[in-house]
Formats: sequence, C-alpha cells, structure tokens
Amino acid sequence: MPLPLWIRTPDHLHALASELAGTPALAIDTEADSLHHHPGKLCLVQVADARGAGHLIDPLALRDLSPLGPVLADPRTVKVLHAADNDLAYLKRLYGVTVVSLFDTAVAARFLGSTSLGLEGLLTQHLGVTAVKSRQKDDWSRRFLTAEQEAYALDDVLHLISLRERLLEALRAIGRAEWVEEECAALAALVVPEKAADPDAYMKLKGARDLDARGLALLRELHGAREALALRLDRPPFMIVSNESLVALAKRRPGDSEAILAVPGCTPPVVRRAGPAILEAVARGLAVPEAELPLYRPAPRPHLPAAVRRRAEALRVWRAKASKEIGLEPGVLFPQRLIDRLAAAPPADLAALRRVEGVHGWRVGLLGPAVLETLVSA
Repeated sequence: MPLPLWIRTPDHLHALASELAGTPALAIDTEADSLHHHPGKLCLVQVADARGAGHLIDPLALRDLSPLGPVLADPRTVKVLHAADNDLAYLKRLYGVTVVSLFDTAVAARFLGSTSLGLEGLLTQHLGVTAVKSRQKDDWSRRFLTAEQEAYALDDVLHLISLRERLLEALRAIGRAEWVEEECAALAALVVPEKAADPDAYMKLKGARDLDARGLALLRELHGAREALALRLDRPPFMIVSNESLVALAKRRPGDSEAILAVPGCTPPVVRRAGPAILEAVARGLAVPEAELPLYRPAPRPHLPAAVRRRAEALRVWRAKASKEIGLEPGVLFPQRLIDRLAAAPPADLAALRRVEGVHGWRVGLLGPAVLETLVSA
C-alpha cells in the first residue's frame, strides 16, 4: 500500500514506522502552538527519509506516536533536526521516546562559526534552496491545513538530510565533526522534566514590586483566575488579560464592570470574557486576612566567595582570547554554565575535568590543560 502524505490513523502510522525501519537517515520537525492555545500543544510532526519521501503525522488525530519509538532509538538511523530542543522536549514529554544518533544542523552551524543559524539562511547558503514563506505564526491546530501550510511544513524536512551532508563535509574538513557528534549526543540524552507551576509567578510580573501587600494579594488572585480561565478557554493568558492590565487591576481594585473598563487594556471584549472572574478575584484578594497577606520576595542573589568570582573572571578572560584563536563564539566554545561549575568546584586534573557535567571529551582534549592552568593561576 502506498503510504499517504498525511498519517492520521494507527494503521497508517504502523505502516510508516515499518517503512522507516532501518533507513539510514530521518529528518524530523514539529509544529507546536502556544500562540493560540494554552497550554501549548503539539500539532504536527513532519518526517522525511533518505529517499526524499515526506509525511505529515497528525498528533491531534493520533494520541499515541509510540510506534515511531524504535526508529527514533535505532542508532543506525541518523535523526536530523534543526534547533532540536523544543522538538525533543515535546516528543519526550508526550510520548516518552528515546532519541539516539541525533544530528542538529543548528549545532553543526555553530561549530562552523556561523552567526546566522536560521534554517532558511542555512539552506540558501549551503544548498542554494529558497525556503517557502514562513508560517510560524499560523494556528497549526486548525484542520485542514492549506496547501501553503503543507508546503511550508514539508519544506522544513525535505532538505535537512542534504543539509547535514554539506555541514558534515565542512566539519570534517576542519576536524570538528566529532565535536558536533558529542554535543548532539548530549542534547539527545537530556532528560525533559515536567513543567512545575510556580506559585510565585505573579510576583515576577513587571510592576508587582511596586504593589503593597494588599495589592499583591489581589494580583495573586487575579493571576490565578486568569490561568484558570486560560485553561478553560484554551487561550494563552496574555489573550485573556495582559500582564500590564493585571497589575493595574490589582492597583485599582475595581468593584464593577464599569470600573474594569476604566483600567488600561481592559476593553469591552476583556470584560465580556473575563469580567466576572476579575471581580471574583478582586473580592477574594480584599478578603485575605492581614496576617496572611503576601510580601514581595525578590529572588535572592547567590553569594559567591571572592575566590569563586576570581576564577570565573579568569575563565571569561581566557575564553575571550581562546574563542578568537579557535574561531568559535565564546558561548559555543565554553558556555557560561561550565564557567560557573568550574569556578565553584575547580577540578584537580584532566580526569576530574572530564567528569564535569557538560564539559565533554572534545573540550578536554582541546582546552583541558589551558583550563586547569587558568583555574590554578586565578
């Protein structure tokens, strides 16, 4: 049976998984939507194999994509993605898949010294391909997609395998292919934790620190009411009431719909959609006992001993010089998170440096002695 362009049934998904088994390379992309929905949802998975056959998998019709698990975990099949962080997060969190043999074209471009990392630019630069018009702001949950949307979605995967070949050729020419392989393996192995709700998220809104304790109580209730309404309506919170309006409501404490309308940003549609919830939240905030009013708690700044600060600064100075000599952006050569770890707990030798999370073998071989010397001399 010839496989369809769209994969919307379990039978077609199993057929596609069987067809992809053992393929030498598989290009993957996803389209998620957090601009029109809350929480964000995975709306489309695009795949293309080494022969150039592309398919659109519909996760809104298929609740279980686990049949793709074996090919994603097969080390013989290279999975080619561009800027894979979000794609991997959705696939891992929703379906518990394991991805092995990852090649991220954005990571590869970074190690070639590229400063422009967009897929469109890389396709033009390395393959002479002009990408179709961007559709990143579309609502990908709508069905059915237009022909233009389908073309855009497939365009993101149909050229990825050829792009990998060009990038890999350039990386091998300068001896950095193994660096990228190691970085991609680490990216593929990252564990994606569940997103935990932050009970103090309301305190991080701009203007929250200017509120008194009663205003913070109102803001907390308003923030919670907006989140509940966003979930019920499947709309992002900013589409319910903006952050600025939320803080203004906490200041003005409206008692009726007319008072809500007087708050900047609270238009008639906002009142129709959220007016009752706003008034109920204000009433709850006003009813909080004095002894239970929240206090603004700024995020504490970590206290760093002087020796740690000296080591961190020495590493940054060394990194600036080394990045120019090697021709890599400082954040690619030696990310700040590594500087922080090494400054806080400096390793005594190369073996200890190799065990530091995120350092990876290529950095030890290329930079290890210089890193240790910098830490000792700081």
